[in-house]
Amino acid sequence: MAGTVTRTTHYDRTAKRRPVNLSLNADLLAQVRQVTPNLSATVETLLGDYLHAAREKREDEQRQLDGVIDAVNELHARHGFLSDEFSTL
Repeated sequence: MAGTVTRTTHYDRTAKRRPVNLSLNADLLAQVRQVTPNLSATVETLLGDYLHAAREKREDEQRQLDGVIDAVNELHARHGFLSDEFSTL
């Protein structure tokens, strides 16, 4: 059965839940528990947002790298490389 991946969550919200152990700063945890009734849902949302941002950053970096590669290839196609003028023999 296919999961439900939406544009806003970027992960399958219907996937099986799995318990994990985390070590968190005690003061931070106490303060967060005062403002959220569901720590698991809050952490899951934050991790989903982090994952989305990390993927977007990686895609942006890849697009930039692809642009540089295309520019170097175009430069080589137009002018060749300086080293092409020198024999290796």
